[in-house]
Amino acid sequence: MRNALNALYQASTVLAASCLVAISSLVVLQVIGRMFDWARTVLGLEPLGLQIPSLAEFAGFLLVGASFLALAGTLRNGDHIRVSILLQAVKPPAARLLNIWALMLALALASFFTWHAGMLAYDSFQFDETSVGIIPVPLVYPQLVMTFGLLVYSISLADDLIVAVTGGAPSFETAVRSDPIEGSE
Repeated sequence: MRNALNALYQASTVLAASCLVAISSLVVLQVIGRMFDWARTVLGLEPLGLQIPSLAEFAGFLLVGASFLALAGTLRNGDHIRVSILLQAVKPPAARLLNIWALMLALALASFFTWHAGMLAYDSFQFDETSVGIIPVPLVYPQLVMTFGLLVYSISLADDLIVAVTGGAPSFETAVRSDPIEGSE
């Protein structure tokens, strides 16, 4: 079961990274198209109007996907911002209870948002809602990606809550930090 959960978290993180790669690729293609058109103008030729229609919308949808799909992976790696001053000020048993309480609250909120994001996607599907850009995109697709990211995040919170309740340390406390930018702890 542990391997399956870790594979789910990693797959979600890879999908988030793929969204960022797609954003940068689309922007690079747009810049190359504009440079090509500029070069044609300099040569006295008519520009071809090379552009990616609805680029801003696509980038926005992909950014939402990247943000929500990365939630579980960043939690597991200890990359979420946590204020641990209170945890350091109390005795270990109290710190453990505060951690459990925080995980329960986070799981309740994440589950709430997952449910409502799913209902939003369902409504968009039912009413066939589309974006208003040059290329109409069915809104159910980015909303499903957001819901999936929230679902995986909720699963990771439940995973950490179970570990904490059974006496173990949550993943964000045991994550090995070898990020060259952040440094090693």
